[in-house]
Amino acid sequence: METITRLKENVEIILPENGLEEKLEQAKKENRKLIIKLGFDPTAPDLHLGHAVVLKKLREFQDLGHQVIILVGDFTARIGDPTGKNKSRKPLSVEAVKHNAETYINQLSKIIDIDKVKIVFNSEWLDKLSFTEVIQVLSKVTVAQLLHRNDFNKRFTENTPIAMHEMVYPILQGFDSVEIKADIEMGGTDQLFNCTMGRKLQETFEMNPQIVMCMPLLKGLDGIEKMSKSLNNTIGLTDKAKDMFGKTMSIPDNLIEEYLHLTTDFSLNEKQAIKNSLNNGENPMEIKKIIAKNIITQYHNSSLAQQAEEHFKNQFQNKKFEDKEFEPVLINNIQQEKKTIKLIDLCIQLKKGLSKSAIRRLIEDGAVQVNLKKNKDINTEITIKSGTKIKIGKRDFYELIE
Repeated sequence: METITRLKENVEIILPENGLEEKLEQAKKENRKLIIKLGFDPTAPDLHLGHAVVLKKLREFQDLGHQVIILVGDFTARIGDPTGKNKSRKPLSVEAVKHNAETYINQLSKIIDIDKVKIVFNSEWLDKLSFTEVIQVLSKVTVAQLLHRNDFNKRFTENTPIAMHEMVYPILQGFDSVEIKADIEMGGTDQLFNCTMGRKLQETFEMNPQIVMCMPLLKGLDGIEKMSKSLNNTIGLTDKAKDMFGKTMSIPDNLIEEYLHLTTDFSLNEKQAIKNSLNNGENPMEIKKIIAKNIITQYHNSSLAQQAEEHFKNQFQNKKFEDKEFEPVLINNIQQEKKTIKLIDLCIQLKKGLSKSAIRRLIEDGAVQVNLKKNKDINTEITIKSGTKIKIGKRDFYELIE
């Protein structure tokens, strides 16, 4: 019972409801390991704390001796998958898929034991299917079943185009489960439809169908959308310790409990004690510091966690503007045609991760300072000279040097 409770912790959906108990009992009777599947389409090379929610659950299965299979969707990434929006995602080149897959696999080792993981690529079997075999697989799924997927249904109702390859995509993902004989497929709640497709296809192939375990989608730093690199609201698994700390401190207070449960590795009793402290009036900032240090200890070490906390105190709580730690930027690396540059263009070059519209909002909101002075005019001409200090947003400080 303790094992079941642990494995169900933080899981949002288990389908069917008693499926986990049945699978564990089945594995015990047959004296074998369960095959736990997690699929990745290598569409972007960086993993973040949102991905870690699922990966930590995989590690729990690993610790119990079960077989984790990481399925890299190198075939499906090349055809482009449905984005959940009103258009399909662009397919990737073979070179981009290979690079992203290698990066994924390297980062997985931060959470799961990569030596005990089996890594497979779905091109191994999907590339080999004849057209006749493809049609045979497609014949096992109806259009009505596909239209149960919310974004397909919405686009169909609104008369928004749906390309045929998008309809085929979840069928291919389901066929992956047939090939590897998955017992459990893991994913976020946004993958529920695709994961259940694996159950349906396994049944049509007269296999014991996999169960589906969906983890909640961690909200990003904006407190609204799910954590996503495309939305620039992530804490990356490879972020520097001080960046992890600063980003965690920036989350809205209403996300504290979510981050406590989904991003830390405290025990249940420790989490409850921290929640009680928060509910009893503890300063939310102090709770965020506890969470931030725990996150950094997981992906770096406790020493860097302590240093990151000290850096945050010095950078954002104690020191005056002129005494803060500024990142040096060589003037020769600033692209300009004359000795001055528009404020928005300078900020874009300094803060490369933000879009021009995001930079514009920061300036107009008074969140940009040059030598202690706020300027809300994006077109202000800034003289490029050594010693100029620029603050962008809450966490980024730069100094121009020769």
